[in-house]
Amino acid sequence: MSHAGGGSRPLVSGTASKETPERETDRAGRGQDSGTAAGQEHRKADRGTRITVLVALAANLVIAAAKAVGGFVAGSPALLSEAAHSVADSMNEVFLLAALRRSRRPADRRHPFGYGKERFFWSLLAAVGIFVMGGCFSFFQGVEALRTGAQEELGGYVAGLIVLGVALFAEGASLLRALYQVRRQGGVTAGLRDPALRTVVAEDGTAVLGVTLAMTGMILHMVTGQVVWEACASLAIGTLLVYVAYRLGREARDQLIGEAADPEASGRIRSLLRAQPEIDSVEALFTMKTGLDSTLVAARVDLMPGLDSERVEEVAVRIKRSIAHAVPEAQQIFLDVTDRLAREAAESPAATGERGGA
Repeated sequence: MSHAGGGSRPLVSGTASKETPERETDRAGRGQDSGTAAGQEHRKADRGTRITVLVALAANLVIAAAKAVGGFVAGSPALLSEAAHSVADSMNEVFLLAALRRSRRPADRRHPFGYGKERFFWSLLAAVGIFVMGGCFSFFQGVEALRTGAQEELGGYVAGLIVLGVALFAEGASLLRALYQVRRQGGVTAGLRDPALRTVVAEDGTAVLGVTLAMTGMILHMVTGQVVWEACASLAIGTLLVYVAYRLGREARDQLIGEAADPEASGRIRSLLRAQPEIDSVEALFTMKTGLDSTLVAARVDLMPGLDSERVEEVAVRIKRSIAHAVPEAQQIFLDVTDRLAREAAESPAATGERGGA
């Protein structure tokens, strides 16, 4: 049967065996990431990220308790703002652990493209947690301090500064661990693709800066006797947390609604398609990240005329394998192959009945 007379024919390219798209998608989702070297690297990176999140969780729980006790004892709005910040970070670490566990579940019939986007969803919740529990409470503490004033004894200042000193050490250690994991996963560009790791780095970096602001506010309050310094520190911490929450939320949103593959990967796929002798032109190329290390690829290509159905099937399988080799994260590949002459005939005025047709 000649393909030239068939117009457009959607094709899901897989192995040479004749499988239905449903079976093929289910098989690919279960097996793509399990037995390959890339899959083993991804699992190793996940284990390192999980350890990083657990370290941050343990640090934040201890620090939150210390800051809360110190804040109430000292009556310090800046210290209470930092306590809220640490509580928010602790909740977010729980969200990130859920993301790491749930995003690696294999594909099933209800979710044929897998659960990779769970990673982005839980990261979005973490951003909301930073905004609500950290940023809003810090603003509240700052406004309350300006409205009512706050007086502290020398012992309160000393207790608060000791707590913040310990917090700075713990947060700094957690940040160093997160940066070490980023380096292990290929540096800033590659490592921060992981929303869980990116969130930990942002949280710990913000925590170090927030503790520094709180200490500065408390010291200026102690020296000048003016609560406005500590109130301004709380407001600055709130602003910082809201900004970080906004950036993390925007990145998670882009990934959730369907972000395209990296331009470099898309360029490699397009170049590979254009290099195939059977392809006359690449009409369209669509990519979408379905997880941290999985991408859906859909291409509409015009074939040279005269290829029969068997040849078209062989070409599709070969192209799929070439794309998977060149771009390992391309785990689902769909081709819509057409014959240019057949498509032009189908779209001609004579065939559509438009003005000028027969």
